[in-house]
Amino acid sequence: MIEIRRGDELGEGYRRRIIEVLVNGFADDFVFFSKDPRVLADAFEHMVILKRFHVALVDGEPAAIASVTEGAEECFAPERRPMQRALGWLRGAIGYRIVRSQFLGAYEDAREGLAEIGFVTTAPEHQGKGVGTALMRRLLELPYDEFVLRDIKDTNAPALGLYRKLGFTETARRPVKFAKHAGFSTYISMGLRKA
Repeated sequence: MIEIRRGDELGEGYRRRIIEVLVNGFADDFVFFSKDPRVLADAFEHMVILKRFHVALVDGEPAAIASVTEGAEECFAPERRPMQRALGWLRGAIGYRIVRSQFLGAYEDAREGLAEIGFVTTAPEHQGKGVGTALMRRLLELPYDEFVLRDIKDTNAPALGLYRKLGFTETARRPVKFAKHAGFSTYISMGLRKA
């Protein structure tokens, strides 16, 4: 059975397991900093704002996660020192700057009633089993009139297919300079307005 809970409802005892799902889901994006998921989890564990993350649990363990923010809310609160302790002085400082520049700051059209869903990922052992779909369906029940997903890689066919199946439509494409080296070419944004 799949149970959906907010990270703060699960408590601090789940923080590490939540960040492990996040790190594994986005490992390719963090390879510059480390190829070791444990090191990445050490670097990023402190910065997750638990009340902004929704977690799909399977047998009591985090199987999928997604952040939900509204307006100027953030889902991360990075600190330089913990990142430097885990990644080393230079990579930690660079990582801190990248997280602040790329992952902080509200969506350009942010407003009350518009929820940005981000960092959607499912643990590899739970992919293709409906866990991500269950999580997304629950998020769409939240009391917002509109939802947006930003910066989905154009090569992420499973995610794009799921979002389309749930009623999201493409709203923008943004080419990315470094993307070809990372195996994709464009970020896609999608939106859904409740009727």
